[in-house]
Amino acid sequence: PGDGKDLVAVACTQCHGLRPILLIRNGPAAWKATVQHMVVYGAQLLPEEGDTVIQYLAKNFGPVPMKTGSAATGGKELLESRCTLCHGLDLVGSVKRTKQDWQSIVKGMVQRGAVATPEEMGALNSYLNSQFGK
Repeated sequence: PGDGKDLVAVACTQCHGLRPILLIRNGPAAWKATVQHMVVYGAQLLPEEGDTVIQYLAKNFGPVPMKTGSAATGGKELLESRCTLCHGLDLVGSVKRTKQDWQSIVKGMVQRGAVATPEEMGALNSYLNSQFGK
């Protein structure tokens, strides 16, 4: 609920369902870029409506905060809350990888749009290496 929900329901679903919105967990800057991109592709939003949508999305579909705890615990929570937004866990355990492989994979996912701070990337790398490393 909130100011912007109806705008999202109407403007965004003219081209796609709500699933992409539910999967993406962006901050305000990334949501702004996404909304601006969608307007270029034809989303019917006035400038002030776009601002309302951006605020709504950032508030309700922003990054999932990591709970405090050890790197292994934090890494597991990040894996379960963020990585599974786009793909299943079967990809993670299918092959044992080196520490460098996991760092490269995590970095690549963030470059493709996954949301993680440098500290969260470190926690995720530590967890992946400890549980699924060579």
